[in-house]
Amino acid sequence: MRLDWAIAAIVALLSLAEEIGGRTGEPDRANPALWIGFALACAVLVAFRRRVPFTALAVYTLVGGPAIPLSGETLGAWQFYVELLLLFTLMAEVPPRDRRTPAGLALALGFIGLLLFTDTGPVGPGDIAIALVMATVAGGAGFAVQRYRVVAAQAQERGALLAREAVNDERNRIARELHDIVAHSVSVMVMQSGAVRRRLTEEQAREREALMVVEATGRAAVHELSRILGLLRSGSEGADTTPQPSLGRLEELVEQVRVAGLDVKLDVRGEPAQLSAGLELSAYRIIQEALTNALKHAGPTRVVVTVAHRHKELFLEIADEGPTPGHATPEPRGLGHGLIGMRERVALFDGRLDAHPRFGGGFIVRATLPA
Repeated sequence: MRLDWAIAAIVALLSLAEEIGGRTGEPDRANPALWIGFALACAVLVAFRRRVPFTALAVYTLVGGPAIPLSGETLGAWQFYVELLLLFTLMAEVPPRDRRTPAGLALALGFIGLLLFTDTGPVGPGDIAIALVMATVAGGAGFAVQRYRVVAAQAQERGALLAREAVNDERNRIARELHDIVAHSVSVMVMQSGAVRRRLTEEQAREREALMVVEATGRAAVHELSRILGLLRSGSEGADTTPQPSLGRLEELVEQVRVAGLDVKLDVRGEPAQLSAGLELSAYRIIQEALTNALKHAGPTRVVVTVAHRHKELFLEIADEGPTPGHATPEPRGLGHGLIGMRERVALFDGRLDAHPRFGGGFIVRATLPA
């Protein structure tokens, strides 16, 4: 809205400058006050043109067009430019298939024709060609702006849809991985409970009954987790039965990406603490995804992976140096599925993630996970 009023102010200044300062080569107005008032009214109309594009064009054309031949005055340059501006706005705001669009085009052509063929001065073919070309440029520019908005809106919707799909896919993957971990842990608990129950004496009936409840509840939990996993895996190409990775397998991951072309240095700091299986899995996946992104976006480059075991905190940093000379970047960095997955995993443990380009080139990912 501020931009509309700024454009209206410019129109008012230009029209007043032409009406008050005099028009080069043209006689003075017979009633300048009337035309000054008309110029100010047109400026107000310009301010609201985007709210009512067809109405603004129709009112200006039907009032301003006949005013020239009826008054016997010559056309002011600002009047023609206002008509072009309103035509541009109509084409930019109203869909081409809307019936107001052809009606507005007819009004604009009628306005131009009326002014050209009723002007008191001589009008040649060059004047007609210039007027038509300017009207075509104004209308075409408006149509291009509208088309750009449509394409941009479609791209935004598609991007939002892909982001939602990426989030859902990553959440399902996390759920499947954590299911495997939880199911294994609960199964161990059930087995240990059963072992303890069988070692109880006959006098410990209440303890035996309590442990039987624990076993039954544990088996039911494992069964329910398996059922949920079956729902998550429905529609997929099959379950992944490979062991879930952990930070203890980082050396294997580093060797794999080295073979793929990355020069990776692994720096592990601090005394490794006892971490939950889910936390180790998420940390491994974050490092894996960061290395994959480095290879994908920077190509063969140098990467430093830092894993710091701090007090009640696990800190990860993956920093690459960007594309090496002679290797073009395959794809620009952005909010891809990899970063979405990292954010989901960090949010799962109420951690913090910072991912941004490095000063001087490259990209850095920092993740802090409460341990």
